[in-house]
Amino acid sequence: MMKRALSTGRVIFANSVRLRAASALNGRKFAVRTFQSTTAPRVSTVKLTRENYPVERLPYGTLSAEDIAFFKSILPESAVVQDEGDLEFHNEDWMRKYRGSSKLVLKPKTTDQVSKILKHCNEKNLAVVPQGGNTGLVGGSVPVFDEIVICLSNMNQIRSFDKVSGILVADAGVILENADMYLRDNGYIFPLDLGAKGSCHIGGNVATNAGGLRLLRYGSLHGTVLGIEAVLADGTIVNSLSSLRKDNTGYDLKQLFIGSEGTLGVITGVSVLCPPKPTAVNVAFLALESYEKVQELFVDARAGLSEIMSAFECMDTRSLNLVAEHTNQPLPLGEEYPFYVLIETSSSDSEHNSEKLNAFLESAMEKERILDGTIAMDETQLKNLWAWREMIPEAAGRHGVYKYDVSIPLPKLYGIVSDVQARLKEHGVLGDTEDFPVIDAFGYGHIGDGNLHLNVSMRRYDKNVEKLLEPYVYEWIKTVEGSISAEHGLGFAKKKYVCYSKDEGMIKLMKSLKQHFDPKGILNPYKYL
Repeated sequence: MMKRALSTGRVIFANSVRLRAASALNGRKFAVRTFQSTTAPRVSTVKLTRENYPVERLPYGTLSAEDIAFFKSILPESAVVQDEGDLEFHNEDWMRKYRGSSKLVLKPKTTDQVSKILKHCNEKNLAVVPQGGNTGLVGGSVPVFDEIVICLSNMNQIRSFDKVSGILVADAGVILENADMYLRDNGYIFPLDLGAKGSCHIGGNVATNAGGLRLLRYGSLHGTVLGIEAVLADGTIVNSLSSLRKDNTGYDLKQLFIGSEGTLGVITGVSVLCPPKPTAVNVAFLALESYEKVQELFVDARAGLSEIMSAFECMDTRSLNLVAEHTNQPLPLGEEYPFYVLIETSSSDSEHNSEKLNAFLESAMEKERILDGTIAMDETQLKNLWAWREMIPEAAGRHGVYKYDVSIPLPKLYGIVSDVQARLKEHGVLGDTEDFPVIDAFGYGHIGDGNLHLNVSMRRYDKNVEKLLEPYVYEWIKTVEGSISAEHGLGFAKKKYVCYSKDEGMIKLMKSLKQHFDPKGILNPYKYL
């Protein structure tokens, strides 16, 4: 059903006529506009969080002239930000749903400065919000009221890198893309890749336990982070920036900070085990007739591609149609199919990589797993094929969109999309004309780790739609023993829904840890729990 082009080592699909190139979508910047569960409409004025949600300010202290004077005594003038225009970015989340009213942003350059800031704030009972690149999707990195923002953007130095072990030690404020570029120059890559890599900080990635596109190959940050440096609420510096892969002395306390979203301490440095840079990368973009075929193909891919498979991304037809409409480009395979899968393979041996991918695709066609497909012939086509997956958030954001980042057992993963579609249609809010507030519901995500991004695309905000979605989505997740958050964290958006993924005993333990590390509750209040 297909033939191998031996001179190039590439596979050409017989029913594709030619090896298609992807549309030139790479290099686009995302500007997503979302509704509930990640953001409000992109308008000139975003309401304060306290105006949209039933939350009351806790009895924290208020900022005084004496406090400002103290901060100026330990930081340069430029690192004490009070200008209203400059504060706007730090008060509003990237998705423009949550907005606080902080009057002060501090930008320390050293861990010692962070320590002095937190010691003072703890003594004065001043609430603080640690902030990295402010690219989060659940409102975890911005104030709810007048909390002081501690922005780590000035802590942006690579501290050391061992070319033998591949261990990187860096400040928390290093931008992910910069870390990856530095490592690539030294023959390695960062074990994490995200759409927001040009803005997000590696400290923020660790604080939220970000997942991303490389988790299938390299695992989560719980495994690749070897150590952290953090400052506790009272200013105590805890340093476990280990350059050892094996250290079996006592509790592995760094794990508490990974994914804690700044509620236990402010991460100021990280030690990360980085993999060698692959020299051979291939991408196949495939069409399938059902989610059942997607699952079958994934099982085959794990067996046939094994150690070289670095990504297995799935998109439904609605996702890709949105990208085609948004970019005014033809679909990458020329026509519409129910499901699409992007498979990336990477290794140090180009011939081995191509041979394994070709053999896998031949087998998949013979088993009738796939209907059509294409393989990138060069770096440009590789980026273009990836762009179809990475452009989905922007395409969805042309309108409004409710976004849910969830983790579901693979056999049931796409079921929530179908059930949400049916629920919205049954209640008369989903349709093809302007009379209906909902355009459609669709899903895409990382099949390799069971992470689905459920999106509900909107023509306009409608409180009734929100009520149909929440807590229905979280209740659905609970029935299949999934997680309400796969990689975006809890933040402000999901704190009241933790009970759908954690039982009472676990929540009680989490609260006791928070009480121990931060008895006054000054670290990132109103979030997480």
